[in-house]
Amino acid sequence: MKRLFLFFSFLITAITMNGAVKIDRIDPTDWFVGMKNPSLQLMVYGKNISLADVTTDYPGVSIDSIVRLESPNYLLVYLNIGKAQAGTMTLNFSGKKVAYQLKNRDMLGEQRSGFSNADVLYMLMPDRFANGRLDNDQIKGMKDYVNDRSQPSLRHGGDLEGIRQHLDYFTDLGVTALWFTPVLENNSPDQNGNSTYHGYATTDYYRVDPRFGTNEEYRKLTDEAHAKGLKIVMDMIFNHCGYDHPWVNDMPSADWFNKPEWLKEAKAYEAQQRKAKAAWNGPKTNEHYLQTSYKLTPVLDPYASKVDLSETVEGWFVPTMPDLNQKNPHVMTYLIQNSFWWIETVGIDGIRMDTYPYADARGMARWMKELNREYPRFNVVGETWVTEPAYTAAWQRNSKASRQNSHLKTVMDFSFYDKINQAKNEETDAWWNGLNRIYNSFVYDYLYNNPRNVMAFIENHDTDRFLGNGRDTLALKQALALLLTINRTPQLYYGTEVLMNGTKEVTDGNVRKDFPGGFPDDTHNAFSAEGRSHTENAMYRWLSRLLHWRQGNKVITRGKQTQFIPYEGVYVIARQYKGKTVLTILNGTTKAATLHVKRYAEVIGQTTKAKDILTGRYVDLSKDAEMKPRQTWVLEF
Repeated sequence: MKRLFLFFSFLITAITMNGAVKIDRIDPTDWFVGMKNPSLQLMVYGKNISLADVTTDYPGVSIDSIVRLESPNYLLVYLNIGKAQAGTMTLNFSGKKVAYQLKNRDMLGEQRSGFSNADVLYMLMPDRFANGRLDNDQIKGMKDYVNDRSQPSLRHGGDLEGIRQHLDYFTDLGVTALWFTPVLENNSPDQNGNSTYHGYATTDYYRVDPRFGTNEEYRKLTDEAHAKGLKIVMDMIFNHCGYDHPWVNDMPSADWFNKPEWLKEAKAYEAQQRKAKAAWNGPKTNEHYLQTSYKLTPVLDPYASKVDLSETVEGWFVPTMPDLNQKNPHVMTYLIQNSFWWIETVGIDGIRMDTYPYADARGMARWMKELNREYPRFNVVGETWVTEPAYTAAWQRNSKASRQNSHLKTVMDFSFYDKINQAKNEETDAWWNGLNRIYNSFVYDYLYNNPRNVMAFIENHDTDRFLGNGRDTLALKQALALLLTINRTPQLYYGTEVLMNGTKEVTDGNVRKDFPGGFPDDTHNAFSAEGRSHTENAMYRWLSRLLHWRQGNKVITRGKQTQFIPYEGVYVIARQYKGKTVLTILNGTTKAATLHVKRYAEVIGQTTKAKDILTGRYVDLSKDAEMKPRQTWVLEF
C-alpha cells in the first residue's frame, strides 16, 4: 500500500511538472447555490485526469471526496457547497487552475410549479414540427448525416426556433403545455437509412443538439412560452444513452453500463473495421449482448424469475443505445444533477421520463425522492407501458399496490389508450365490447393514489395515429371528448387537430410526419385557417372550442366523476362540482340510439335543458333524447 501511495505521488508530481494535466470538460458545466442538498458531483474529463490532486480555497466550499474510476481519463470530485455564495470558484488540478461558476437561482425550488390535470399537454417532435432556422440544418463537425424529408427515418430539419415562431398557434388552439421529444445532442451518424432525429440516443447531457438550436435558444423559447401562458415539459432518458456518447468509447468504470463486456467487444470490432476501412453499419451483437425482452411485468411480478427480471432491466433497448447502470450511485447522482440543472438553467415546468420501468427501480425512486424534496410542486410523468391499470397504479407515488414507493407523481394511462383504440372499431354491446372497455378500465381507478395525476392519451409518437390511415372524425371526436373531460391529465399528439394520420406498419416515421406548413417548401400550411382545408378547419375549430372551454374549468379539474355502465350502446360520464354538472355522452354504435333520461336522474336532477358546448345547441332533458350514430355530446348545466 505504501509503494502504491508513493507511485501515485510520483505520477502526480510528474504530470504537474510536465504540465500534462488536461481537462476537456466538467459536468455539470456550472451549478447553483442555495440548493437543499449541499453536495455537488463534478465529473471531470481529460487524459490521465484521475492522477491529479484537487484543491480549492473558495469560501464556503469543501471537498468531501475524490473518486478515481477505472479509466484514468475521468475524475469524480464531490464538493460541499452548502455555505457558498454565487461567484467564480477556482479549482486547482495539480497546478492546472480552472474557473467554475456557482450561480444564484432564479427562484426557490418551492416556487416552481409543474404541470397538472388543469393543463392539456401537446406532444411534438422538434425535427418534424417546423424549421425556423435553415442555417442549422447542416452543422460542421457533426457525424455524417443528411436532411431528407422524403425519407421518414432521416432528419427533416425542424428546430426549436420553428417551435418558438408558432407559439401563438398553440395558444389559439387552446393547449397549455408543450412536451417535446428529447432536444439534447444526438451526435450519431446515419446508418442504413436511419438517424437519431427522435432524440432518444443522448451523446451530451448538457447540450441541446445544435441542429435543434442552442441552450440559450431553449431558454428563450421557454421564457416566451411562459409569457404566453404555456408550460414546457422536457423529455429525458435515464435508462440509456447513445452509442456515440464519450462514456461508450472510454467507459469510466466496468459497472457504468449494464452488460459492459459486449460493449468492449463491439468497440474492438468497430476499431478493426475502421482500421481496415471496411463498411461499418453499427454495433454487431454476439453471445454477450443482452437484449431487453420489452416485457415490463417482471419488475413488479412477485413470482418473477431472475432471468426475466434481468432481461427487462439490464438488457439493452437496442444495440445503439447502451444501457446505463442506475445501481451505480455515481451514475445516478450524475443523472439526478442533470435533471436539476435543466430545471434551473432553462426553467422547464415538468419532465417526461422515457422507458421508466426499464431502469433500476431503487435508483429511480431515489431520483424522485430528491427531486420532490427540492421541487415539491414540480411534476414528472413516467412512461409505464403496460395496459393493465394495476401495473400503472403501482408506479404512482404512495401506491398501496407496490412494495417500494416510487415517489413518482404521474404515470401514463396505457390502459385508456389501448381500450379506446379497440373501442373505435367495435359496436358497444351489453357487456365487453366498444365503450364497455373504457368503463371497465375506469372501474379500477381505486388502485390509483391520485387518478388526476394519471396522463391519458389516445396516441403518441410510439403508436399508430388514432386515425390510422383514414379520417374517421366521428370516432376521433368521441375519443377526444372523453380524453378532455375525464378525471385525468390529458395529452394530445401534434397534428391530430388537423387530421394527421399514419401507421407504424412500415416505419415509425410514418406516425411522425412533418406538420404541414412548418417547412419552407410546404405548399400546404395548416398553421392558418386560410391554409387548412374545409375538413381540417372543421376539426381544428371543434377541438379548439373544447380546449378553451376546458381551461380553468373546475368541474373538469376538480369535480367528482360518476360513470354509468353503457346502456343500449350509450355511455355517460358525469363530472360535478359545486352545483355544476358536465355530462359526456357517447353513442358507441353505428346506429341511432336513445338516451333514457330517467336512468341518469341522479346526475341530471331537475334539469330539463342543457347546452352542448361542442355545438352551442341545447338538448331537451325533460324526455328521452335521440342520438345519431356515433354522436358525441358534452352537456353543461
